[in-house]
Amino acid sequence: MAAAAAAALLSAWFWNERFWLPRNVTWADLAREPGAGGGSGAQYPQAGHVLSAFPLALGIFAVRLLFERFIAKPCAIKLGIQDNGPHRVQPNAILEKVFTSITKYPDGRRLEGLSKQLDWDVRKIQRWFRHRRNQDKPTILTKFCESMWRFTFYLSIFSYGLKFIWSSPWFWDTRQCWYNYPFQPLTSSLYYYYIMELAFYWSLMFSQFTDIKRKDFLIMFVHHLATIGLITFSYMNNMVRVGTLVLCLHDASDFLLEAAKLANYAKYQRLCDATFMLFGVVFIVTRLGIYPFWILNTTLFESWELIGPYPSWWLFNGLLVTLQVLHIIWSCLIIRIAYKALMRGKVSKDDRSDVESSSEEEDMTSNSTKGIFSTSSNGANRINGHVASAQWAEEE
Repeated sequence: MAAAAAAALLSAWFWNERFWLPRNVTWADLAREPGAGGGSGAQYPQAGHVLSAFPLALGIFAVRLLFERFIAKPCAIKLGIQDNGPHRVQPNAILEKVFTSITKYPDGRRLEGLSKQLDWDVRKIQRWFRHRRNQDKPTILTKFCESMWRFTFYLSIFSYGLKFIWSSPWFWDTRQCWYNYPFQPLTSSLYYYYIMELAFYWSLMFSQFTDIKRKDFLIMFVHHLATIGLITFSYMNNMVRVGTLVLCLHDASDFLLEAAKLANYAKYQRLCDATFMLFGVVFIVTRLGIYPFWILNTTLFESWELIGPYPSWWLFNGLLVTLQVLHIIWSCLIIRIAYKALMRGKVSKDDRSDVESSSEEEDMTSNSTKGIFSTSSNGANRINGHVASAQWAEEE
């Protein structure tokens, strides 16, 4: 009984109408069908709807596995991308034990000790550890399949979303997002679009722990978490109209990024560079231009004027501002890469690379000749100063 009472108290606290809804609006109001007669078949968003995203996320993940195996992989092989792993290091029981049991990044003191124990040069041991770490990295084929899946989904969902909102009145007049709010009926097209996006980002959240690991893992985790929070809260609050604008705006550049990575993995470097530049332009225009002056303008100012703030309104806009901070971080990264490309005539390696390149004191002889880079130990192509294994761009 005590547990049931505590659960009921927690539920009442979590679903407090004064937090979630504007003044004088209750959950009972949104539980009724729109229209006086209630016979239209339409309804308002319900919190329980978001639960359907979880089985759908599992379904999306299953489709992804089938897609990568039976569609993406044959395409990669046809383009000449082989499932070749990285260079295998020279077997050494002592170094392997240190690598697996103690540390993958030995400090100077440990390196000196290993050097004396094995009678190896310190740089040779450093090189062994670097190659051993790269040995666990995914192959180009794996990266290609992952990017092809994301390219296909992003392009499909962007096309569907653009087609949907193009015929929606709030696309042309954002104040329509707030007229008669929150009593705005949920259409089937809007429901499917929203739940599909939510399910996809849940699948990304879980698969992030099994996908290719990169240095911006934490930033990406925050990004996915903020995105899921935005989609979920906006759906529960029936802010789905402005939510469709946010989703479609973000999808506009995502498929271009994946297309550039695909071109790079297939070694179509001119196409890769051109697509990346197009991605950079679209990203900066949408995230630093359209997003703050169109989306944030309507969520912060037009909504304040038409419906006024309430607690979850602050949370919703806080998440939107969090996304804008991430937009600025990534835009700075893109601008820095573009600047280096203009100054040096080549696109530099991104700091977020999932590949460990050679250290400054080794394997750099080809770096200063004709702009040709060496090939890193996991097979990532860095030829003619072009982008290295899409290191400039692993997912926004």
